[in-house]
Amino acid sequence: MSNNNSGRHPFLDDLTEDAVLSSTLLRQPVSGRERIKSVIAAVGALYQTQTPTFLGAVENRTLLQYDAVLVDGIAIHGIAVIQRDGGGKVPRVSVTFEPLDAAMHLSRQLDSVLREEVGDGFFLSLSK
Repeated sequence: MSNNNSGRHPFLDDLTEDAVLSSTLLRQPVSGRERIKSVIAAVGALYQTQTPTFLGAVENRTLLQYDAVLVDGIAIHGIAVIQRDGGGKVPRVSVTFEPLDAAMHLSRQLDSVLREEVGDGFFLSLSK
């Protein structure tokens, strides 16, 4: 992995108040710094392990790739594209996951954890 020894999260501290998160886990984007932080914290809580494989920047974008294992043993790969504005703040983050079955499973788990906090209709439902 590329060096990032600052101890800072790659983007959470820099989110703008009206930042937008899009993801293969989401039926629609999540807006707002605090809501995005809630989603990221919930995803992290569902990881048994997370191993960064790449962190690098090109112009105003940072790319973070990692492998993870969910608490129920399912392997998943994530790629985050973090867009920064001229002041270094983050107005937009896009995260994709693979394989599809693992991403769908994680989305269902997030629905049960975050539905009340984030809202209905953002994640796949356990009943669907």
